[in-house]
Amino acid sequence: MKNAIGRELPDKIGDYIVMPYKGPYEAQMYQRSVASNRRMGHLLANEQKLLPDIKTAILESGLEDGMTISFHHCFREGDRLIGQVLNAIRELGIRHLKFAPSAVVNIKNPSIVQFIHDGTIDRIEASGIRGELGDAILKGALDKPVILRPHGARPRVIESGELNIDVAFIGASQADDYGNCTGLVGPNACGALGYSFIDAFNAKRVVVITDNLVPYPCVPVSISQQYVDFVVKVDTIGDTEKISAGAARLTNNPRDLYIAERCAEVIASSRRFKEGYSFQTGAGAISIAVTKYLHQKTQERNIYASFALGGITGTIIDMYDAGLLKAVECSQSFDSIAAKAIMERPGVLEIDNSNYSNPYTKGGFLNREDFGVLGALEVDTDFNVNVLTGSTGHMMGGLGGGPDVAAGAQLSIVTIPIIRGRTPSIVKKVRTVCEPGETIAAVVTEAGIALNPRHRNYAEISEDAERAGLNLVSIEHLQKIAERLTGIPKHIPTAERIACIVEYRDGSVLDLIYCLKP
Repeated sequence: MKNAIGRELPDKIGDYIVMPYKGPYEAQMYQRSVASNRRMGHLLANEQKLLPDIKTAILESGLEDGMTISFHHCFREGDRLIGQVLNAIRELGIRHLKFAPSAVVNIKNPSIVQFIHDGTIDRIEASGIRGELGDAILKGALDKPVILRPHGARPRVIESGELNIDVAFIGASQADDYGNCTGLVGPNACGALGYSFIDAFNAKRVVVITDNLVPYPCVPVSISQQYVDFVVKVDTIGDTEKISAGAARLTNNPRDLYIAERCAEVIASSRRFKEGYSFQTGAGAISIAVTKYLHQKTQERNIYASFALGGITGTIIDMYDAGLLKAVECSQSFDSIAAKAIMERPGVLEIDNSNYSNPYTKGGFLNREDFGVLGALEVDTDFNVNVLTGSTGHMMGGLGGGPDVAAGAQLSIVTIPIIRGRTPSIVKKVRTVCEPGETIAAVVTEAGIALNPRHRNYAEISEDAERAGLNLVSIEHLQKIAERLTGIPKHIPTAERIACIVEYRDGSVLDLIYCLKP
């Protein structure tokens, strides 16, 4: 069968029943009650939660072969907890686990691949995989395909009971011996723990692991004692200085700065760019530059934004400090400046990822967002976006919140150079569809700005952009320029075996990623 994007899909992949993507606003799940996996507790006044080490906590949690474990990714490439836990699990001889973190960080020592090879992990569900783990998956390291979901889909599958977490391991930069914990303070503060809330609220067992144990009660509290079963003190859980590795970075590339400035002009030309507008810019090199230009234009217009949303960088905190932002709704901190800001500034708030990006709630922040700025590896002439697989076919990133922002923001704008090296970024057909084309309002490149006639707010954005005299071109024009500069991209042969299933926000299947041929 084919989905609404035209991707060929089987009816089933093993025991996985395929629900084809029908459209961004064609919700395919009926209303359900929340089905929490959390066990009720009954702790007496003299009972303790603090345990001597991770192994003891694993044994006390009841973790057994075939169960599901989860972690948050708020330490990003500075994470030092996941490896400790997996090593302890392996030493205890527990095998065949489902590894279901909020995202897979690029951990190198120890590599997660070794836990696949030795049978500790045999299934993965996350928002993306890359590096050594991504390479192993594309070589067929797992018998079952990895399920990739955007950030907003993860709370849905946990609350609906589609993904039942048996033991959640939550790294906290500060905690007390009863489980109150946070990532906002401590020697290795990571900032917002927004991606771990859904795990704490719904996992069967919750283990908090910290390197900074403080006297009871821990203040402030991100996750309350009432959700925590056990607490463990270790030497280190993460390196704050590496939180920004592979994510937030500044750029001095003239091309990237030019694209960023053009993106800010698209935003400033909009009728929505007025007192109380809202936005999200992310942590890529161009996105950070967009924030800087947006800072200037907001000042020049003598207005302020009602809120900034999502993963937060220091450039957004600069806007807040300048009085240009009323509130910063932070689900994740992308650098050390943003990590410290929640404690130091009353309008910078830690929020639950579900409140940020889950469409299956009674209303979240994305429903009120005006502008969402997104990065991409590729965009095609139907405006479909690829953020997962690179030109060589290898895994290069994760879905993250991109599909959620694209569908939720009133105007979603992709910033992308038309070529990278000798590889076109604007193509006839993306390798992997991650964000459906009809959810993208505009694509901004150094060669011009393409508006999407299929976007729900096309009439509005095109009228505003034309009035502002912006350099508007067709997406086909950009694709032809890219192809003329680089030639036609080389075909990457794949095997018949499916390596990854790419799900949309509602659980329908957008695309499939196949193993690469040796």
